[in-house]
Amino acid sequence: MNFQNEINNDIKFLAKSEIRLKILSELYDSPDNVRGIVKRTNITYSSVSSNISKLEQNDHVEKIDNQYYINPMSEIYFKTLMDFKNSVDLITDYNDFWDNHNLNQLSLDCIKNITDLKDSQLIETTPLDIYKTHNTIKSQLLESKSVKAIFPYLHPEYPLLIEHILKNNGSVELLIPRSIYKAIMSRISDKIRKNASKRGKLIAYPIKDDLKIYLTICDESMSLGLFKDDGSFDQNRILICDSEKSQKWAETLFENIKHDVIK
Repeated sequence: MNFQNEINNDIKFLAKSEIRLKILSELYDSPDNVRGIVKRTNITYSSVSSNISKLEQNDHVEKIDNQYYINPMSEIYFKTLMDFKNSVDLITDYNDFWDNHNLNQLSLDCIKNITDLKDSQLIETTPLDIYKTHNTIKSQLLESKSVKAIFPYLHPEYPLLIEHILKNNGSVELLIPRSIYKAIMSRISDKIRKNASKRGKLIAYPIKDDLKIYLTICDESMSLGLFKDDGSFDQNRILICDSEKSQKWAETLFENIKHDVIK
């Protein structure tokens, strides 16, 4: 219990000072002296000197040959605080995307690593561009040779987009509701579909259970769409991202959902 209180006090000590967090952020990247930290942060010399002394007194940093180093346990505290801050920022910045939406198919791993989407961009339709979300998705698909996707509903252009990818020797892996499986497959050129399936370039899983999430993983980007709490798909907004971490996050989500729904 004392150990837990000690951890709580350490985290509180760090979290209540933005200057201390800024100093730790710099030392997390690389060791430095006081003047170096001042130069990198634009914080006054007296503030850096005062706060780094407090960090040293509380065993969060160590001075070796006039260079300050962050201690291993403090690295863990700092990363935890930054992950929490980034998670809060991501949810707050895109509140319209997350709030009143069904998040049940987000795996525990994906929720835990939600900060992997911190470089995302929210794409929303406007009165002057009601097809903005779909056109963004369409552009991503047209520019990709390898696609993994969860399509929870049928859009008339999906079969044509899939056919375009396959025609250019690309590969497509799909999770789609059984109710729309035939409608999508039958609208792809019979010759292209059969040839791609034979070569393992087209893999489509007809899912009996409802899919309450939209996801595409393309060559350079991913996109995520959610259903509202009332059960309807929110076609007015999607989250897109092109960072390497977001791609891995989306891959994890796709594989987790595939594992859960394929019986």
